[in-house]
Amino acid sequence: MGSLAALQTVLVLGMVTGLAGCAPSLNRTADRWEALYSRSLARIPGENREEISRDSDYLLGIKRLRRLYCNVGIGFHIQVLSDGRITGIHNENGYSLLQISPVERGVVTLLGVLSELFVAMNRRGKLYGSLHYNNECKFREKLLANNYNAYESVAYAGMYIGLSKNGKTKRGNRVSPAMTSQVGRSLAARAPAPQRSPAVGAAGA
Repeated sequence: MGSLAALQTVLVLGMVTGLAGCAPSLNRTADRWEALYSRSLARIPGENREEISRDSDYLLGIKRLRRLYCNVGIGFHIQVLSDGRITGIHNENGYSLLQISPVERGVVTLLGVLSELFVAMNRRGKLYGSLHYNNECKFREKLLANNYNAYESVAYAGMYIGLSKNGKTKRGNRVSPAMTSQVGRSLAARAPAPQRSPAVGAAGA
């Protein structure tokens, strides 16, 4: 009996020692993740504050309500209509209110809040409103030197969102970040005023 009791004591001590040995390893892993997360949110010398802000938006899943303003012609806000058309309008309205959501680092989706359609671009560079999320709904958001944003299609590299001087969408392959009047400026958005009837144009344009 004495030998059995001694053996049980040794086994119990061994289990306790094993658990104690694992604890620092678990703590070190947690500390590593915390350090990585903190570093991603901290400002690192030499890095762009806007890039860090967008990285933190992606990590935290922050969604922004914005209006995209194109400084071309008389100036237009991009709007996503309920019939799937995307156009420019001079005066802001409910259809120009967009929800910008990060899906990857530096990549966002643009959702029309009122129409509930995603801004999408097909292989020909034509913009359209998509009811369902797909790869054509993803855009790489780039901050330019003039504080405007360029939105490049992830599915079709080299194609950008842009408007013509009369407020119509341009083919993505006819827009470049160098065309500063053709890129969007992300403006903090106000909640849209209640509308008695949606001002949607006729389909088939």
